[in-house]
This record gives sequence, structure tokens and C-alpha cells, in this order.
Amino acid sequence: MFIQTEATPNPATLKFLPGRIVMGAGTLDMREPAEAERSPLAQRLFGVSGVSGVFLGSDFITVTKSDGEWPHLKPAILGAIMEHFMSGAPVLSEGSAADVIEEGEFFAEEDAQTVETIKDLLETRIRPAVAGDGGDITFRGYRDGTVYLVMKGACSGCPSSTATLKHGIQNLLHHFLPEVRGVEAV
Repeated sequence: MFIQTEATPNPATLKFLPGRIVMGAGTLDMREPAEAERSPLAQRLFGVSGVSGVFLGSDFITVTKSDGEWPHLKPAILGAIMEHFMSGAPVLSEGSAADVIEEGEFFAEEDAQTVETIKDLLETRIRPAVAGDGGDITFRGYRDGTVYLVMKGACSGCPSSTATLKHGIQNLLHHFLPEVRGVEAV
């Protein structure tokens, strides 16, 4: 098994590409070991000293470190990923589900058409680009011209996430929907 790695804009996060499907649908973002009970793969990764976050995407895994250097952590992480896939264990524990839809979306009923367009732009133009950097972004709400988004994986805590939100996503949404005046991370 050959696992590729890619740097992400977040220096504390590295993207691992195992060359196979990781999550058939949805994503799973775990920021602490207690959340890893949903995934045997994440449990293995949190077992590596220095790992502070695991994000499972469609065909990639991003790992965030709390301390240590990548040249020292990377071999242990590669080993954990390889062991997991070679064992045939499932990525998700039985009865667990991916985070497909965010709970608690909020928007006024009269903004439903605007929200539908925002979600379509997120799905077709923004999420693929963000996934390329080892993260994910999902809609949380829309109120008074401001779009509220949740950043996950490599995007969560990334030094360039503010620039991504303000200069990339906000400009794109405003181009297609002039009523969008701002974008905020939740």
C-alpha cells in the first residue's frame, strides 16, 4: 500500500492520501481522542503521540499535530494508516455515521432561495477546493447578509483561513449574490 502525503496551508496539519475511499459519504472531524470512538482508524491515529486532530474526507485523512515535528510524526502516522487498512477494520464503528448534514442551520424562510444558491456554490465551487487543501466547509446559517460557515479539518485553525473566508469565499458569494455582505466562521 502506497500512501501519499501533501502539505496543507495549515502548518500543523498534513494530508494523507491512502489511494482508496476513506469515507463513502460525508466527513468526520474529531478534535480530541474521546470523539474517536466513532472510528477505529481515528483511534489508531490518536494513539500516536502528538496527534491532536483527525479529519476523515472522501479519499483523504488530515492529521493535526499538537507538538513534535512532521519528520518524526509522519512515519508513525503512515504506519497507523497502513495497519488500519491492511487489517480490514472498518473506518467507522458499527452504528456510527458520518457528519453529512450540520445540525442547527438557521435562516429566515424568505431567504430560502438565497440559501439554496449559497449551498449550491459551496458544494460545486468551494468545497472541492477546500478538500484539496485537506479540509471541509459547511453551511451553518444566513442572517442579515452574513453567511455563517463551519470550517473543518486542515481549515480549522489554519492561519490562512481568515483570508480564505474574507477574500475567497466572501468575494465569490458576493459575485453571485450581491446581497451577501459578509462571511463568518462559526
